[in-house]
Amino acid sequence: MNRMFAIIEREMRKFLRSPTLMITAMIMPLVQLIILGNAFGGKIRDARIGIVDEDHGTQALRIERAFNSVEANVRTFVAVHYTDEMHARQDVRQGRLEGAVIIPAQFSRRVYEGENPHLGLVVDNSDQFLSSSLEDKMQELVTSLNMPDATAKRIPDQVALEIIELYPYVAYLKYLLPGSITLAMFVSVMIGGGLLYIDDKARGVHEGYLVTPITRLEMVLGLNLAGSFKAVLAGCTLTVLGSLIAGLGTSFQPARVLQWFLLICATSIAFNGMMFLLMVRVEDPLVPRAMFGILNTLLYFPSGAIYPVQAFPKWLQVISYVDPFSFAVHGLKATLLKDASWPAVTQDIAYLVLFGVVSTAISVPLFKRTL
Repeated sequence: MNRMFAIIEREMRKFLRSPTLMITAMIMPLVQLIILGNAFGGKIRDARIGIVDEDHGTQALRIERAFNSVEANVRTFVAVHYTDEMHARQDVRQGRLEGAVIIPAQFSRRVYEGENPHLGLVVDNSDQFLSSSLEDKMQELVTSLNMPDATAKRIPDQVALEIIELYPYVAYLKYLLPGSITLAMFVSVMIGGGLLYIDDKARGVHEGYLVTPITRLEMVLGLNLAGSFKAVLAGCTLTVLGSLIAGLGTSFQPARVLQWFLLICATSIAFNGMMFLLMVRVEDPLVPRAMFGILNTLLYFPSGAIYPVQAFPKWLQVISYVDPFSFAVHGLKATLLKDASWPAVTQDIAYLVLFGVVSTAISVPLFKRTL
């Protein structure tokens, strides 16, 4: 046991004497959280929409008032008035406008005569997100214009849907936080565990271990525990900083702190066990560097960290069901975003610990105690 602790002490001394690499590994996911969290998932605001009024009737005036209401409140649109449809189309094509609404001539008359008139919406559909957002908002506006006037009915004849949201609005910055924490821990394990292990072998450091009576189990446990300590430090640091940046004050409640700390510990055990199993027979120092991008894509993106798993094809969902990233992200979302109870995270913790223990157990007989 003392021999195992000696390995842990050596690895932690190396970390404390040269923390720049590990700090960089923690800063990169934090920067990604800030940039991606603010770049994606936001609502469209101040989109320039041209209005071509060829009718000048009372219903056209009603539409313009609806646009003014949207502009003054949610600010999805900024109305720009045009007198020529071709000019508005050209400005949409050249990027001066995001869209243009065409109110055709005789629109008001056709409304009063019940002829089901149409409004025209010209959009730049090269940007699918922007065009779909404008289309949805315009559809809401048209639906509100089609609402009949209030009547004196005492009993409504339509079924109404009342939406009850369990949680306050979750900004994409908050949604991305669990994935960023998990990514920081993976980068920490990759740099502070896998790469250092292979580099030590290439430098001949392990030859010094092999002349001692240390067992394979002690070697594997010592290296894994040292890597776990570094990953826990990275995970806790990013959780605290990320929660402060995202405005998640509930993360610091004692029960929540215990939940996410246990999840971070379980995740570090799983990641270190997985990485050691992958690297236990590797000799070439270039291999883990080449595998980094592949593992990042294979494990991080199918985890549901940046997009819901339910939207994946079946074959990709199979990967997410066994991916330790998925369980780490799910558990951290439950405790950081949903204030979930213990049963919501217990299964994630159990799977991560089991995954790490099994990976480590398989690594022990594969570990070569020879040159």
